[in-house]
Amino acid sequence: MTVRDGLPAQLEAYHALPAEALGDEARAVFAELLDALERGEARAAEPTADGWRVNGWVKKGILLGFRLGRVVATEPAGPLSFLDKDTFLPRRFSVGDGVRVVPGGTAVRHGAHVAPGVIVMPPAYVNVGAYVGENSLIDSHALVGSCAQVGRRVHLSAAAQLGGVLEPVGALPVIVEDDVLVGGNCGVYEGTIVGRRAVLGSGVILTGSVTVYDVPRKTTYRRQGDTPLRIPEGAVVVPGSRRLGDPFAERSGLALYTPVIVKYRDEKTDASAALEDALR
Repeated sequence: MTVRDGLPAQLEAYHALPAEALGDEARAVFAELLDALERGEARAAEPTADGWRVNGWVKKGILLGFRLGRVVATEPAGPLSFLDKDTFLPRRFSVGDGVRVVPGGTAVRHGAHVAPGVIVMPPAYVNVGAYVGENSLIDSHALVGSCAQVGRRVHLSAAAQLGGVLEPVGALPVIVEDDVLVGGNCGVYEGTIVGRRAVLGSGVILTGSVTVYDVPRKTTYRRQGDTPLRIPEGAVVVPGSRRLGDPFAERSGLALYTPVIVKYRDEKTDASAALEDALR
């Protein structure tokens, strides 16, 4: 990252102060963080040679913004009016940003990075601290939660939800790596990592408490302490169920939801998961 030397330390220091001790200088430093987030120079989490690293100072800076902000009325949208903190008002894009934000009710908060080539279909919401990589598609009713990290050429299908992870500041946010397809009505929460080129079939829910069953590799994956759940690269995940062994549950025919990896990507999967070039 190419953020200004000293910015992380300043944000850490202001975050530690009580609200009554914060003034215009703190607001100026916070505004600098928002600009760096929007340019993609600062990130709540970033890839490293060993995986992903959380930048707690970024999260502390965002939390600082909530204490600094004052509730104001935003510009009306037709007959509607909105009230929010003046530190987190919606972004405005220009043609030079190279982003398509299709009319119909989408909002992207200040402090979210939306790279060139991204298409956002209405209505969708991208929260502060989020990062959306080049040529990704955010479909209707999709959510990119606070600090979620989305790679390049990702397709978030209709009603897909990437949960926000702002607190605790050391917790890894939701991460969706390059070339992932997230099917309709999927939910990815609690710092789950979806490895590059994975496919989540419609309705898959990934949280910190589920166990993912990998049929081809005859193994399972789940969160272990501070180590998040990670979906392997190229995995194709669908909703499944696991029979309960309790006698009452067996008599009642009960089963629990569980995600199941049924295969790994092949040419047929690649063809069905390809982003539609015609949309661009």
